[in-house]
Formats: sequence, C-alpha cells, structure tokens
Amino acid sequence: MEVQAGKLLSEIFYPSDLKKFKPEELKAVCNELRQYIIDVVSVNGGHFGASLGVVELTVALHYILNTPYDQLIWDVGHQAYGHKILTGRRKNFHTNRIYKGLSGFPKRSESEYDTFGVGHSSTSISAALGMAVASQLKGETDRQHVAVIGDGAMTAGLAFEALNHAGIENSNLLVILNDNCMSIDPNVGALKEYLTDITTSKSYNRFRDDVSAVLSKISELGPNAHEMVKKIEKSIKGTLLKKSNLFESLKFRYFGPIDGHDVAHLVKVINDLKHIPGPKILHCVTVKGKGYALAEKDQTKWHAPGLFDKITGEIKKSSHLKPQPPKYQDVFGHTMVELAELNPKIVGITPAMPSGCSLNIMMKAMPKRAFDVGIAEQHAVTFSAGLATQGMVPFCNIYSTFMQRAYDQVIHDVALQKLPVIFCLDRAGMAGADGPTHHGAYDIAFFRCIPNMIVSAPMNEEELRNLMYTAQLKPLPGPFSIRYPRGNGVLVDWQRPFKAIEIGTARKICDGEDVAILSLGHIGNEAVKACQELNTEGYHPAHYDMRFAKPLDEKTLHHIFTQFKSIITVEDGCLQGGIGAAIIEFMVDNNYTAQVKRLGIPDAVIEHGEQAELWSECGYDAKAIQNAVKSLVSARVTNTLVG
Repeated sequence: MEVQAGKLLSEIFYPSDLKKFKPEELKAVCNELRQYIIDVVSVNGGHFGASLGVVELTVALHYILNTPYDQLIWDVGHQAYGHKILTGRRKNFHTNRIYKGLSGFPKRSESEYDTFGVGHSSTSISAALGMAVASQLKGETDRQHVAVIGDGAMTAGLAFEALNHAGIENSNLLVILNDNCMSIDPNVGALKEYLTDITTSKSYNRFRDDVSAVLSKISELGPNAHEMVKKIEKSIKGTLLKKSNLFESLKFRYFGPIDGHDVAHLVKVINDLKHIPGPKILHCVTVKGKGYALAEKDQTKWHAPGLFDKITGEIKKSSHLKPQPPKYQDVFGHTMVELAELNPKIVGITPAMPSGCSLNIMMKAMPKRAFDVGIAEQHAVTFSAGLATQGMVPFCNIYSTFMQRAYDQVIHDVALQKLPVIFCLDRAGMAGADGPTHHGAYDIAFFRCIPNMIVSAPMNEEELRNLMYTAQLKPLPGPFSIRYPRGNGVLVDWQRPFKAIEIGTARKICDGEDVAILSLGHIGNEAVKACQELNTEGYHPAHYDMRFAKPLDEKTLHHIFTQFKSIITVEDGCLQGGIGAAIIEFMVDNNYTAQVKRLGIPDAVIEHGEQAELWSECGYDAKAIQNAVKSLVSARVTNTLVG
C-alpha cells in the first residue's frame, strides 16, 4: 500500500531536489522522512530501527555530496531506507522486500545511487577504498568516497583489514562510524567498550575541544599563524591523540564524536571534511530507532518488527484458530538448554545473532556457557575448534548465508583436524524477503565436498531435536552440520523425549509405486502435500526423507534403485552439488539406470519474496512435485505402449 509523503518530502524525487532547500529547512525534511519510514514499515513490514537512526545523516550526506558521482556506500543496508526514498524510489518504496518489488538492501542493478550491493556486514570500507583508489588512478581527484558503517559491523575482521590498508593509501576516503551500541542485538567486545570510553570520556573530549578552540584563535592572527597551527595540530595528534585514539594510530584523521541527530551540524562537518585530503573517520553517536519511542526503548525487538500499529505500537500477529508450530530457531534455543542441562560440556556460540538464532535463551539460562562473539564468523568457527580440542561440545550456530564467510576455517581449522564441532545452520534454503544476499542456497554443496563432514537436515522440529541430541551423544569422527530453514516447523507436539538417530540413515514416509520421491529437510513437507493430493488422483509415489546428504543411506538407496525406475529428488538448496547430485553420483558409481528428476534451486540468482512464492518460482513446491510425478508416470506409460 502506497503511503502519502509530507509536503516537503513530496517535492524530493532525487538528491538534486533536496539541495533546493535552505539548511534551516532540513530539520523539517528529516522529520517528514522519519515519519514516512514509520508509516510505510508499519503497514508493509521491513527493517525499522536502523534507518530511523540515520535519518539526519542520510539527509546531510545527500545534501552535501554530489551523488551518484560521489560514491556513498551503506554497510549491511538495514540503514538505507532513507537513502532509497531520497534517490528516486519513494513512489515504489511500498513494494520494499515484497515479491518482484524493491530490494530491502542497496543493489547496484536497482539504482545508480546504490554504488555497492550489500547484505552481509563490514564490506563498506573495503569497497569504498577500492573505489577511492580507482578514482585516484583515473585522475578524478574531486570525487568523494564515503562508507557508512555501524559500530556492530566494525567488529568484523574485514573492517579492520580495510582500515589497516586505507591508512597507508593517500586516497579520498571518509569513513562514517554510526555508533549506536547496537547491531541487531546489543554489541559486545572490547571495541564497544573502547567506543563508549571515547564518547563518554570528559577529559578526552574536553582536551580535544580546548585544543580546537585555542588553535582556532591562533589561526585568526593571519596566514603565517595558519601554518603554525597546522604544525601544532600535527604535533599534538602525533603524540597525545595518537596514543589515545585507535583510528589515529591507523593513520586516519579522527573527528568526533558528534551528535548524529543534529542535521545542521552534520551538514557543516561533512562539508568541511570534503576539503580535507586522505583517509578520515567521522564518529557519529546516534540512537537506533530514533523518533519512535518504543523502538528506542527496545532496539532488538524493533530491528525488524513486522507489521505494527504506529499509534499504539502493537505488533500485529497473524490470527489462527488452532495452535501453530514453533519456529525452528526457537526449537533450537530451547533444545540447547535441555541438552546443556544433560551434558555439562555443551557450549553455544553465535556471531552476533543471539536473538535471531535464539541462543539468547541459553545465554539467559547459562550465561557462562553461551558466547556472542560479535560479527565475526571466522572467529566463531575457530573459537569453536579451540573449545573442541579441550573436550567441550560446541554448538556453533551461524546462518547458512553467513557460514560462507568462514569456509576456510571450517576446512582448515575443523575438518582437517577432525574436530567435533556441531554447526547449526539457521535460515538454510530460501530466506524470504531478505533475498539473494541471505538465501542459504549453497551449504549442502559446499559442506558435502569436505572430508570428515556430516551433512544433515531435519524435516520437522522433532527431527531437529533428535539430530542435535545425536550430535552430542559421543565423540564424533569430525564436524556435524544440521541445516534448517527460517520460519515455522510443521508439528505442534514436538517436545517429545529425545531419540538418537543412526548417522547416515533415511526414513520412509510412505510406500508407493512407479515413482520414488527423495527429499532432504523441511521441503519434504511439500512432498507430503504432493503425495496426499496425488493419492486422490490415482497416483501413488513412494516418499523417503533422506535426512543425511552425507553420508548417504546406501542400503536404502540400493533398495530404491532396485525397486524404482523413476526418481525425483527435492531440496531447498542449489542443484549443483546438492542431494540430487549426490544420488546421481551413487547411481553412476553403482551402475544403476533410472530416470532422475532433480528439483531445487537452479543455477541462478533468486530474488526476494515469501518462501512459498520462491519455491513455486524455482519449481520445487508441492504443485511442481505433483507435476513431476505425473510427467514421469506419463512418460513411462507412453514408453511401455510404444514398446
């Protein structure tokens, strides 16, 4: 549903329109932009608090910079809603994160103002530095390059790698640190404490302000005095400030901290920084959810609250007549506590997603045995490996899409050493409205090829609990991965007693004839629906839940290839290297012949939308499975008649 913009905002279609306003009018523009974000997100959903926190910064940047010639990079993209609205997409902003609508993140193919595609954190400084160096090589010395990065994203190693490099490049780079003490959950670690010290240290800030005031007075004495001021400033920054400031130590000129909600001051400061060469960092202190009291008070809850009543703040929930099954993530969280009570060696690890993956349940119940390591997937994996060497049982929960960032550590630090780290891959398969940056499409393929790795996927919540229970029963021969999707399971009654599962065994869901459907994971429930519908039409396919992509249940597969000449594989993952590919490999290696139809994510980038919409688009929902069965049966009948 399209939302009406305020009087000033309705006159802004592109940043060039914003520049027509007087500086003193920008506060009113900010108020209207903030209200517009509240109005749209409350009725259409999406990320919320992050964009509210950078409204003033967004307006100031587009007011001063000559975008898109000047390159503006938003880290992660949760904070870029205001940017999208000001850069030609206000009329379509109501389609944000909706199937076939605007992406929820900056995207190069969507707008020339989106200079870099983002969805995973901590990439902005590296990308901006690459752009800045390229501009330098092309002689575009007037071009600005600005990376806006949150203090949460700054905890990742990639951000520090970029800072370390940028400090020795004399490129035109401005890093804006949006410091609100939050990512999705409250930030953790020494950097958070350091930034807090900078923003609250009265002596540091008073000294910095006093020095600036004195130098300003000296500078007024004339041109010769100006040169003297530069020497004094360089000397002070080379001694006292450099020793007390991390960023100055990395050869960045540090400015701040300043109020990130004072648009007039931001405009002045950003305009001044345009004329200072070399790498610079501007430290802005903001409030996530600024301007919406409930979002300011509970920033984690209001990161992406879904639909809500903007007046009362009531978050709207779908009404159901019968009890609904829980989310897989919540089953994981509660099961972790149950298992940890049984096994004192169990510990939980997550890279900055305790509420997203529900490890926060264990963090509350057993704070000394659950660790949020910040946005640091590589560290999370190797930290887990270290724990495993000492006999602990680490459950390392990382979203499938973010596990891609720690692939080397999985191979080098875990699999090669046969360490029993249990990887729980949340958001496996189609992630929904977050789109291609968050789809967990590749983990079956990239884990299946690693020696010593067990690759599993539960079809429902009870199976998830039992796989977790199985993984911690005794020392494993190596790492064990369990993938499960975003959203709800299928069972209301899921909290039954634990039951061990023999590793590498499938289970038969139903007997049948003519065609065997082999599914992996939650998507098998679409196969169940398909079989139920097919039975009413006179088709009777068999259905097997494979449970493990590695090791395969070879005994069951031998039976299947002996009994069936038509096989359909179904997976919520890429077809290249997935469970379907594994079954074809088994067929070839064992000299079987059969017609195998693989259903799953094709070799293409799949955009955002509801999971069911994307399953249908990719052709592996219940309807697609039904059609595949009918097609195979029809082909066999035709061949028989012709023969």
